[in-house]
Amino acid sequence: MRKGYMKAAVFKDIEHIEIEERPIPECPEEGVLVKVHACGICGGDIRNYHNGLKDGIRDQVMGHEIAGEVVEAASDVRQFKAGDRVALAPDVSCGECYYCKRGMVNLCENHRMLGTHFPGGFAGYISVPKIVMERGFIEHIPEGMSYDHAAFGEPASGVLACQEYNQVSYGDTVVVIGDGPVGCLHMEVAKARGAKKVIMLARGRMKQAEKFGFEYIFNNKNLEEATNKVKELVGPGADIVICAVPNTAAQQQALELVRKRGRVVIYGGVPKSNPMTTLDSNKIHYDEIIVLGAFSYPGTGLYDALQAIHNRDIHAEMYVNGKVNLENLVNGMEMVTNGEAIKVVVDPWM
Repeated sequence: MRKGYMKAAVFKDIEHIEIEERPIPECPEEGVLVKVHACGICGGDIRNYHNGLKDGIRDQVMGHEIAGEVVEAASDVRQFKAGDRVALAPDVSCGECYYCKRGMVNLCENHRMLGTHFPGGFAGYISVPKIVMERGFIEHIPEGMSYDHAAFGEPASGVLACQEYNQVSYGDTVVVIGDGPVGCLHMEVAKARGAKKVIMLARGRMKQAEKFGFEYIFNNKNLEEATNKVKELVGPGADIVICAVPNTAAQQQALELVRKRGRVVIYGGVPKSNPMTTLDSNKIHYDEIIVLGAFSYPGTGLYDALQAIHNRDIHAEMYVNGKVNLENLVNGMEMVTNGEAIKVVVDPWM
């Protein structure tokens, strides 16, 4: 590779990623230049690979679960300097819309993302401009934490925010539908928050999930059978059911498992080509069930997640069990899809 250049995995079109040699970006004014040491493969990356980026964007470097080292900081940047280890998360808010003015930055009407609207972390370096410094997420990595584990802070951020918003607390019964990294995170976080009983409905990755030592894991390939097994455990129903899978069948199943005045949380985004769901509105009405979505996290989200990992409330080493280089990015996506790994991290320098 030529001096002053880096490798980058570039999304060209649906199911078409090319490895390119690109010039290392310059450090922007009022920004920093970060050498990427780890970038996690998100379920959203996999959906985007198969379905396309938002707004039809092409020729873009994907990847948004990022950890690396600041190699250069603009002279007017005070909070970061060369040599600092940092983690980044994707959301960039505008600061001006109705929701931003009220602190709900995750619901920004002009929401943009690293890896979609800005170049992401599937590359040797990432340029972090002023708008991302001010309206995005960049945090110092706690001392002693690896880059791989710091990159896991981003997916953990949304789970922590979801359970805080829904007030999962001591004595609750929580059902999680989904056995991927997000499903396992919801299980672990619910236990850390004091939930009395935490139950997972799993499919392709049961063996991976079983390594966490969760007390209740049921195979969800037969929805009716799995639903009946959970009902035997939860009496009148679960206090909260979290759908952490990208399909709509789980949402109807969740209604069957939640108690009256319980909560069903739709956490997993579904394919844009088929986003519609059918729910029993009479059950929602007569049982006074709350059905709501959960997306992203507040301004403290990434910091909170890094602290939770640092404090061992979340055990990142249990999740990050696959690593690939840029050339094998698509293979890494397949490892996640096939259940060979819970979380795969890309190292651009392998």
